[in-house]
Amino acid sequence: MRPIALATLLALALAFPARADDAALVEMSLDLANHVFNPAEIHAPKNTPLKLTVFNHDPSVEEFDSSALHVEKVILGGHSGTIRLPPMSPGRYPFMGEYHADTAQGVLIVE
Repeated sequence: MRPIALATLLALALAFPARADDAALVEMSLDLANHVFNPAEIHAPKNTPLKLTVFNHDPSVEEFDSSALHVEKVILGGHSGTIRLPPMSPGRYPFMGEYHADTAQGVLIVE
């Protein structure tokens, strides 16, 4: 291999290192319609990073909010938002839509 090509590959490997936790990443989705989360209860494995995609089907903006998860994410109406969560211990982690907290309620159960 030519020295320039080898140097380029080495530079790319250092710039974008592989993440061991990406192999175990669990992807989940959640819908918000009529100011209600569906499903309202989601389950995830313990000690595993999560990628949660929230689809806001309502025309109005909503804020995914959880003090237990330490997350606040504004999601425009008709759009989606992605929330990355670190590996967590078993437990119940409630969340809500802050702008419609009376109806937009849910819980992440880590087992």
